[in-house]
Amino acid sequence: MNVSRRRFLGAAGLVALGAASFGSLALSGAAGQTAELMRSRARLPEPFRVPLPIPPVARPVRSDASADYYEITQREASVELLPGLRTKILGYEGMFPGPTLVSHSGRRTVVTHRNELAVPTAVHLHGGHTPADSDGYPTDLVVPPDWDMMHDMGGGTVAVGHRDYTYPCDQRAATLWYHDHRMDFTGPSVYRGLSGFHLVRDDEEAALPLPQGDRDIPLMIVDRSFDADGSFLYPAVDPTMRVLHGVEDDYMEGVLGDVLLVNGAPWPELEVEAARYRLRILNASNARRYQLSVPGVPFAHIGSDGGLLARPATLSALTVAPGERFDVILDFTAHRPGSTLTVRNGLGTGGTASVMRFRVTRRATDDSRVPARLSSVPRLDPARAVRTREWHFTREIGDEPRWLINGATFDPRRIDADVSLGDVEVWRFVSDLHHPVHVHLDPFQVLSRQGAAPAPEDAGWKDTVDVKPSEYVDVAVRFGDYAGKYLMHCHNLEHEDMAMMAVFRAG
Repeated sequence: MNVSRRRFLGAAGLVALGAASFGSLALSGAAGQTAELMRSRARLPEPFRVPLPIPPVARPVRSDASADYYEITQREASVELLPGLRTKILGYEGMFPGPTLVSHSGRRTVVTHRNELAVPTAVHLHGGHTPADSDGYPTDLVVPPDWDMMHDMGGGTVAVGHRDYTYPCDQRAATLWYHDHRMDFTGPSVYRGLSGFHLVRDDEEAALPLPQGDRDIPLMIVDRSFDADGSFLYPAVDPTMRVLHGVEDDYMEGVLGDVLLVNGAPWPELEVEAARYRLRILNASNARRYQLSVPGVPFAHIGSDGGLLARPATLSALTVAPGERFDVILDFTAHRPGSTLTVRNGLGTGGTASVMRFRVTRRATDDSRVPARLSSVPRLDPARAVRTREWHFTREIGDEPRWLINGATFDPRRIDADVSLGDVEVWRFVSDLHHPVHVHLDPFQVLSRQGAAPAPEDAGWKDTVDVKPSEYVDVAVRFGDYAGKYLMHCHNLEHEDMAMMAVFRAG
């Protein structure tokens, strides 16, 4: 394979344009995506034949007055994702998704991750307000005990066998998730299974009459492709994930699968009562964007990446980029037992046009409701910002195409911005193509798109924002509490692995 011969646009004449922004020029991938489809070779199942699995909630190995302690082992496992076939995964506790961690705001959670895989890992709590030494910086690695390739990884720290991650959880209730963040290899490691939910709860949310218990459902949506034997198909240059990073030429813009998995099951069905349900939607795909809808049933949007909105909003459809989370209420009370409702994907075709299905089984009592006021969301005043920074997300076309932020690829030693704790800054993200931009450490508020009002999905506290082709988005962020090095990057994982990350230092 000639790794340097990489096709981004399929138009040789564009090579001469170098690092310029190509605006709204379409790639050869699916509509609404910056990515390329990899087709499965396995025989795919009929949709809605598999029940929706719910990831188990992890139990602490011990607790004390101020903290709960967990242990999670990262290991390979063979699991049934497609009916009748076995798939080798890299899993937290050998599961895909991994076990769900549940924390209470203000109470520390300490997670010991043990690495029994054949490759290093770095665990990032996405959406966590976390000290730098537990944030999962991509060169702060947990290496297997027998790892024989110790070399300089850009100034990071190396823990052999296991590492403790301490999460103060000094943040409001929110739907977070944890996943691998190893430099250069986040895409294949997450694709093969290293992701799971981490929910933070608090007293404010518990006092609301929202659906709870079995009617509070996490939904991790991903797309994958499968070989004939059931193994994952992923176009890695080095399938061992040991030396060479990156993907084959045709997938440099991102990898799309043709099988939609929800909590690890293909096109599943969830039996529901005629009641209200809270759905915690997470797009954990490498590159695929979704436009979700349930015909005839609107979403009551109640929460975003960083927790509850001030007030609910009614949305007929919801566009979700990689890394984003949305908490919504679906109301099945008017639907008769036996009726079915399908979650559609307006950005999909064929098998990817449907995500999952709900089947109403019986009538039930339901004392939940969606209150007119959910929470207090203080506004960050951009007039108080100490500065405005611009971050340009572009690709450079040539013999070695690259994804760039402000004209540079990621260097784990370089500091791209110094920010002061307590300051408010306005950051402008300028994009050539689809780039879901994720900021570590602190959430932000979306101020505008192209100088106009934000999108409905931009409401509340965000840590990931979907920046569309030829668009700029302004956000306000306040940095607080923890000093150290943190990342800002594109959450298209193929772009991230191709070095579309920048480092800011808080202090």
